[in-house]
Amino acid sequence: QVQLVESGGGLVQAGGSLRLSCAASGSTLRSTAIGWFRQAPGKEREFVAAITWSGGITNYADSVKGRFSISRDNAKNTVFLQMNSLKPDDTALYYCAWASGAVPSSRPSWYAYWGQGTQVTVSS
Repeated sequence: QVQLVESGGGLVQAGGSLRLSCAASGSTLRSTAIGWFRQAPGKEREFVAAITWSGGITNYADSVKGRFSISRDNAKNTVFLQMNSLKPDDTALYYCAWASGAVPSSRPSWYAYWGQGTQVTVSS
């Protein structure tokens, strides 16, 4: 069993920044991947970014490349999503997810455990 707790969401103006955190517990994290996804009202869940825990291999959605950065802190079992140059279209509920395979996949089905989400709202 893996527990994931997201934090760091909030309300920010367009052009601003936020840093989301995903604290993981309950399992060995070495050969795994952590992904961030988001879901806006009335839309499907979409991939944002992912990282492998051991090698730090990353993968980003085209819509966030150059603006978002994913990283991890092995000592704290935490993955971060630094979001810069935020746009109103980035408004969504952001989830982190855990996968047992060390591939930073963009497919939601790759991930077995999900957090409850943290809301990000970007005003224009």
